[in-house]
Amino acid sequence: MDLDKLSEKEYQQYVENKAKPSPMGKNMVWAFCTGGLICVAGQALMDWYRSFGLGVEAAGTAVSVTLILITALLTGVGVFDSIAKRAGAGTLVPITGFANAVVSPAMEFKQEGFVTGTAAKLFTVAGPVLVYGISASVLYGIILTLLRA
Repeated sequence: MDLDKLSEKEYQQYVENKAKPSPMGKNMVWAFCTGGLICVAGQALMDWYRSFGLGVEAAGTAVSVTLILITALLTGVGVFDSIAKRAGAGTLVPITGFANAVVSPAMEFKQEGFVTGTAAKLFTVAGPVLVYGISASVLYGIILTLLRA
């Protein structure tokens, strides 16, 4: 079959016939379970840090830092990507997904050097998220301030 001579509609039909159906139900269960396990781990860490006498806010900060550190380490050694491949969206629980989004591009470009590789690519994916997140929070703060005035 000469793919160059197919019309766009024929090509789409060809691709649909060749594509394997996605096991959506299984994927959703894996995502739910993985995301849930990450949240359970976060809660276990929270209880553990609280057992040392930390307040809720300090323990929450410690949990965030711990989850970011664990995700960054697992991404660095290539384990997190294997988990994400199987678990899909379940690994996108905000803190672990964000840590992975920061570390992955940095790891990918490390051979280009510390400054032009790792440092330059560190926020390739996470940068826009930070820009829009910070911009939205500033806008929200301005609106809230104006409504209270």
